[in-house]
Amino acid sequence: MSITFTIGDLAREFDVTTRAIRFYEDLGLLEPQRTGPGGRNRVYSGRDRTRLKLTLRAKRLGLSLTEAKEIIEMYDSPRDTGAQLKKFLDVLAVHRKQLEDQMTDLQANLDELKTHEKEARTLLAKAA
Repeated sequence: MSITFTIGDLAREFDVTTRAIRFYEDLGLLEPQRTGPGGRNRVYSGRDRTRLKLTLRAKRLGLSLTEAKEIIEMYDSPRDTGAQLKKFLDVLAVHRKQLEDQMTDLQANLDELKTHEKEARTLLAKAA
């Protein structure tokens, strides 16, 4: 018998809301079994738990949920692992470049702010 999880179990373990988990389910990232009257109870498998973990990791890396889904689904399919890894590296490279560009912009803004602070301190010292 395989281990299963409730929506509450996963929410607690990964510190996310049950609403977020249902949203990921709506996007097709998770596919729990339905039990109980009218299928109201969700039963998540180990596979769902892993997919949630990968989804949250992808979010932390700055990937969109669409990109996360594409990458996660590549690992579910029996296709060539080399192609899967290349796609993953391509997506990561794009996001790394975006983050590096943002860091460059932030550093330029920080340098400009420091210049203005220095000028304002100099003017304040002269006025005193």
